[in-house]
Amino acid sequence: MKNKNVDMWLLLAVICLSLLGVLMIYSASYVWAEYKFDDPFKYAKNQLLFFMIGLIVMYIVSKINYNFYFNNANLFLLICVILLILVLIPGIGTIRNGSRSWFGIGSFGIQPSEFTKLALIIFTSKYLSKNLKDIKDIKKGVLPIIVLTLFIFGLVMLQPDFGTGTIIVMSVMGLLFISGVKLSFFMKIGLVGIIGVVGLIIAAPYRVARIISFLNPWSDPLGSGFQIIQSLFAIGPGGLFGFGLGNSRQKHFYLPEPQTDFIFSIISEEFGFLGIIIVATLFLIIFIRGFTIAYKCKDLFSKFLVSGIIFGLAFQTLLNLMVVVGLIPVTGVTLPFLSYGGSSLLITLISMGIILNISRYQK
Repeated sequence: MKNKNVDMWLLLAVICLSLLGVLMIYSASYVWAEYKFDDPFKYAKNQLLFFMIGLIVMYIVSKINYNFYFNNANLFLLICVILLILVLIPGIGTIRNGSRSWFGIGSFGIQPSEFTKLALIIFTSKYLSKNLKDIKDIKKGVLPIIVLTLFIFGLVMLQPDFGTGTIIVMSVMGLLFISGVKLSFFMKIGLVGIIGVVGLIIAAPYRVARIISFLNPWSDPLGSGFQIIQSLFAIGPGGLFGFGLGNSRQKHFYLPEPQTDFIFSIISEEFGFLGIIIVATLFLIIFIRGFTIAYKCKDLFSKFLVSGIIFGLAFQTLLNLMVVVGLIPVTGVTLPFLSYGGSSLLITLISMGIILNISRYQK
């Protein structure tokens, strides 16, 4: 049965977080943007443009029946895999921050791995809804989706983009968990994953440097430990109410490009503990409403689809926050809705549009 309205709590939380993101991107970036581009509004204008486009697309997507994604899941994933291959080709893909993971379009960039995250969740949701009876059989029910996920993870790692690759894998693991896969499987694959991560870290010197800086940032305070130290310097003095909007000290060329991965540090510095509570509350509303919608879904595909999207969003949020406060090494993962990045914001709003549409069809 179709409800008349979408989930308004979810919609309001998404809009509030996105608008807060635009505001904080301006506050965090205007010093760097004026120095680099002679335009203090450079990053904020770009983010606002993508937010307006994303808002329109989210509205359109919220009107599209979610069965459209079931019927086209294979096509979406095939297109994304082709894009992941094309972006690796010199002359087609653009290198930014050491990763060939972008298609350059003027001053903007499109990151195909962001779209792949959603496409794989859609495909996995379809696969599980059609093969749930075989899910207890690891070889027949689980192995095919694991092989596909590792193949896509490999393409993302060739860029390289370890953070996005990890989110892709963990989103699929979350779906497999709620589908009823045996717990012993996760213990085994977790062990294999740990060995694989150690191998990837050893294979890349910059990852080894990140591990060392994580264990002891002061071993290289002007090199690999610089970001973590400056992030903690931003969070620590914030106190209860912070220094006020626009009054961050660390954005003055201390914390590198604070509008991206470490924007939460600037929020903490300018708004203090109160800002942290506001941001956490908005994220919790999205997660709680998302899982509530998933629980009330009338069919397996929509239930898996909403759960997968929320799993991915929650894991990415947790990963970013753990990096910012120094609990894990730097991964290069952005904070959803808040960090600067057109591709990330656009695909996140599209994902929310899908959930909003599904919220119309509940028990």
